[in-house]
Amino acid sequence: MPLRQFEGHAPRLGRRVYVDTTAVVVGQVTLDDDVSIWPHVAARGDVNTITIGARSNIQDNTVLHVTHDGPYTPDGGIPLVIGEDVTVGHGCILHACTIGSRVLVGMGAIVMDGAVVEDEVLIAAGTLVPPGKRLESGFLYRGNPVQKARELSAEEREMLRYSAHHYVRLKDRYLAGAQA
Repeated sequence: MPLRQFEGHAPRLGRRVYVDTTAVVVGQVTLDDDVSIWPHVAARGDVNTITIGARSNIQDNTVLHVTHDGPYTPDGGIPLVIGEDVTVGHGCILHACTIGSRVLVGMGAIVMDGAVVEDEVLIAAGTLVPPGKRLESGFLYRGNPVQKARELSAEEREMLRYSAHHYVRLKDRYLAGAQA
């Protein structure tokens, strides 16, 4: 069962959401309209909240988690917030961070606690974004640790939106197949 309650909290799903049967979505997780969660994703909202904005897609083998309220974290801990029209590539780890809208997180990237990724950012595959780092809107970032590489072109900015919308169309095909 991909959707699980934890301590009385169940995932909340918007309209036309696709959660693959091999994914696990636990607890305080909100998936807005047209979100897609692909095979083997683990989204664990057990000790804080996860919110994923409309038309965002979380691809295979990605781990989404949060930070609890404790002696070494800010009051209330740190949730995971993902904006609208976001593409999270295969095998990423997003841990207690904030991802803006129209962002592409490349395959295998890791974004750590308290990091903030502003809108319209492209994070290259394999990038490590350390705790508390802020990535400014409109740039490509890469490396371990992350470095600002260059400003995004108009075509790249359009590609960010295209990628998210491609996954909306793809998940609609999966949903149609499930109903056939």
